[in-house]
Amino acid sequence: MDGDLYLQILKDELQQTLEYYGLNLSDTIFQQDNDPKHTCKKHQGDWLEEQDFGTMVWPAQSPDLNPIEHLWGCLKRRLATHENLLNGIHELWERVQVE
Repeated sequence: MDGDLYLQILKDELQQTLEYYGLNLSDTIFQQDNDPKHTCKKHQGDWLEEQDFGTMVWPAQSPDLNPIEHLWGCLKRRLATHENLLNGIHELWERVQVE
């Protein structure tokens, strides 16, 4: 994914997602990491400012601040407790759904 595609996703989906969940733009702070496609001022910075999205300053190399990273770590540890090796993606998906 590049900056242009990311910007298109923001334009197509972000506002609609907020509306779907009944969230107000003025009460929302948009958080993204420092991936180059997220920080490209040519596109995202200007567009987010034009839309009046509040944005969170995010320190570089800080996965510990991202709650989803903790969830992935927890899932990985729980899946590792299984004694039997997986025989494919379908078995993995079944285990993920159980966990």
